[in-house]
Amino acid sequence: MNLSALTGFPLLSLVLWLPFLGTLLCLVFRHSALACRWLALLTTLTVLILVAWLFVGLPAESGWLLKEDYAWIPSFGIRYSLALDGISLLMVALTALLQVAAVLISWKQKQHPALFYALVLILETGIIGVFLATDLILFYLFWELMLIPMLFLIGVWGHGNRVYAALKFFFFTLAGSLCLLLSIISLYLIHGEQTGVYSFAFETLMQTQLSSGVEMLLYVGFLLAFVVKVPLFPFHTWLPDAHTEAPAAGSVDLAGLLLKTGIYGLIRFAFPLFPSAAQQSLPFLAVLALIGIFYAAWIAYAQTDIKRVVAYSSVAHMGFVILGLAAWNQLAWEGALLLMVNHGVTTGGLFILIAMLQDRTGSRDLRVLGGMWKTLPFFSAFFLLFCLASLGLPGLSNFAGEILVLLGAFSRWPLLAALAAAGVVFSAAYMLRVVQGVLWGPLGQMCKIGEDDCLHEDLDRREWLLLIPLAMLVIWLGIYPAPVLEPMSGPISLLLQSGGLP
Repeated sequence: MNLSALTGFPLLSLVLWLPFLGTLLCLVFRHSALACRWLALLTTLTVLILVAWLFVGLPAESGWLLKEDYAWIPSFGIRYSLALDGISLLMVALTALLQVAAVLISWKQKQHPALFYALVLILETGIIGVFLATDLILFYLFWELMLIPMLFLIGVWGHGNRVYAALKFFFFTLAGSLCLLLSIISLYLIHGEQTGVYSFAFETLMQTQLSSGVEMLLYVGFLLAFVVKVPLFPFHTWLPDAHTEAPAAGSVDLAGLLLKTGIYGLIRFAFPLFPSAAQQSLPFLAVLALIGIFYAAWIAYAQTDIKRVVAYSSVAHMGFVILGLAAWNQLAWEGALLLMVNHGVTTGGLFILIAMLQDRTGSRDLRVLGGMWKTLPFFSAFFLLFCLASLGLPGLSNFAGEILVLLGAFSRWPLLAALAAAGVVFSAAYMLRVVQGVLWGPLGQMCKIGEDDCLHEDLDRREWLLLIPLAMLVIWLGIYPAPVLEPMSGPISLLLQSGGLP
């Protein structure tokens, strides 16, 4: 498989804009729910196949593997600039995979299905754009584009107190985004005054000379936008509410993808553009990450809604990722980015299973659930697998990332790494509590149809098709994570050594 013959073909643009085309088609066929479902599925599958082809066909090399760069608004120095390296390739692949899952778990969507699937597809374009854009204005546009469909997915198709959760998500993210925009414009003006060249190109802006005070101020603007999205303690409070009220597809995208855009923004833009300020912030980030690991575990253990347990577990897992980045060495960064990918698969799978459970029982409350192992054995087996992966069981996906983070962090922060290792025990406590409450014990009290028949409908073909690939990835990445580690190794080395890519 040789991609060199397609050097001039805009493969990145094709991957980026296919979901947007699917959005337009969904709106054209908005009066047919069946047509919209199949359009969404075929669009996301096509993107997944294209990205899988790139993953197999592109070499695991340092630097950019593919680039596209065209003048867009030359009078303001804004370019349509996309680039793909090993790190962004993994993030785009994760996006393509989870968007197929988001469509399949929403297959029975009855409320405004055309608009629902259109929003899911435009969200995919926004997320992929964040992972590909190298012009800062283009990046910011995609960063904001993600906000709009997620706001409506939660606010219109969510549960319970969905409007409150949607607005909380919106204002937290918007506040960080405004800080980011101000920093981008300031950096643009400073560079223009210094060189006479006004540009938003990332590689151009890396050459800007900044005093320590100005660098720190601009870095804080970038940092606030990204740590709110991660979310890092204490900027995490929007996440549990958003997860609790979001529809299944929204929860999959939030945990599996949107949180990762914050980490990606840190390593791709904030750290390379402001290296001195970034180095000064590392101890602060490491301490906040450690606090988040224990705080989130403590709160997760007290929850009775399974969605909130998994939401707080995401805060703890992202704490491990930030701790790895703060260690600033190859091993810790490889572990952090591997954990990003693994967390997307395991937590995405858990939210899918929770949606299936709620569909069968009408509840996510641990106090009224139980007995699933006897009534839904196949569902229970998948649920147990993903819970064990989430708590970091050796041989399953999350363990590989966590152990690399801890080993890398120990070389720089021995005490913090030792304390973080203890945090793994706390994650086992709250996840095993979920397993006990859902799978064992007497049959739960909540039921939509009646105790005699409502809990005897195990997985259907669509659900098998959805869960088997994710389960295979959980096992494969736990036993053999090399296919994920190899593409990111070279780019990580360049980021650590020079702050950016050539």
